[in-house]
Amino acid sequence: MAKVLTMGEIMLRLKTKGNERFFQSPEFEATFGGGEANVAVSLANFNMPSEFLSVLPENPIGDACVAELRRFGVGTEKIKRAPGRMGIYYLETGANQRPSKVVYDRAGSTMAEAKSGDFDWESAFAGVDWFHITGITPAISQSAADLSLEAVKEAKKRDITVSVDLNFRKNLWKYGVEAKTVMAEITKYTDVVIGNEEDCQKSLGIVADVDVEGGSLDTAKYEKLTSLLLSEYPNVKKVAITLRESHSADHNGWAACINNGSVFYVSRKYEIRDIIDRVGGGDSFAAGLIYGLRSFEKDTEALEFAVAASCLKHSIPGDFNRVSVKEVETLMRGDGSGRVQR
Repeated sequence: MAKVLTMGEIMLRLKTKGNERFFQSPEFEATFGGGEANVAVSLANFNMPSEFLSVLPENPIGDACVAELRRFGVGTEKIKRAPGRMGIYYLETGANQRPSKVVYDRAGSTMAEAKSGDFDWESAFAGVDWFHITGITPAISQSAADLSLEAVKEAKKRDITVSVDLNFRKNLWKYGVEAKTVMAEITKYTDVVIGNEEDCQKSLGIVADVDVEGGSLDTAKYEKLTSLLLSEYPNVKKVAITLRESHSADHNGWAACINNGSVFYVSRKYEIRDIIDRVGGGDSFAAGLIYGLRSFEKDTEALEFAVAASCLKHSIPGDFNRVSVKEVETLMRGDGSGRVQR
């Protein structure tokens, strides 16, 4: 089977213990995480060959990161090493009505300093038939934005399917260019667009009458939103939108919809209570969708797989979704009782 290649920045994740505030105690849980790496790990857990393309520092932290990716079976041979630092993000997990908080420290990281021409695309895309990127990488620097656009153009030259998770991050777009300017150009080379309602509005300027702040979502309005996107970008074949109802930090409703130009479909909704960790939930959805579109005959089946996979991610600490295809399919069939399996 041909491989899925993802490209982006993986960071050192420093999380407070439990639900503590920053520096409530002097301890942080140190792991790794980042949108595109999270997708590669999920796909490897689904036994779908995946590789990660990035630039990591030439130091023991970079070595540990590469080893961690390899432990999950992600291909790391295409990762470049360079002098410099790894990006960091700090996470404080919310509870009840107190939201989670993320603080980024990634300016000047090795991936933020990466630029067009740094990769040999013939080598990078060897054996690859699907390329995945997110809107996070273009947000970290102008040079990373130029590299991202170069990557999708090179992928399309080779007739590789391109998926983009829009992933708007307002705290990252700080180098003087609006997200819409960059992401609109990248989307012109994209086959599958993934995001939520805010991503479509803030990254592409596509606005439908959707309340991005309220807890309850009117799914009927998403057909208009996705149809507008397909109309504005005729190269895009499918749009998948996650539908999160945020009742509190611990309780979310979770579903998604997909529009392929012929069929608009809304998935089953899961009520997720007592959330363990929602960071990486969108990445687990993207990975589930990529797996589903490559494995199932119908887009509707692919969507249900993606929603079930990301539902399970909310029960797992850390950025990575450590579930198998069998576990996802069990939930898809309706077995969400959580009973002990003996």
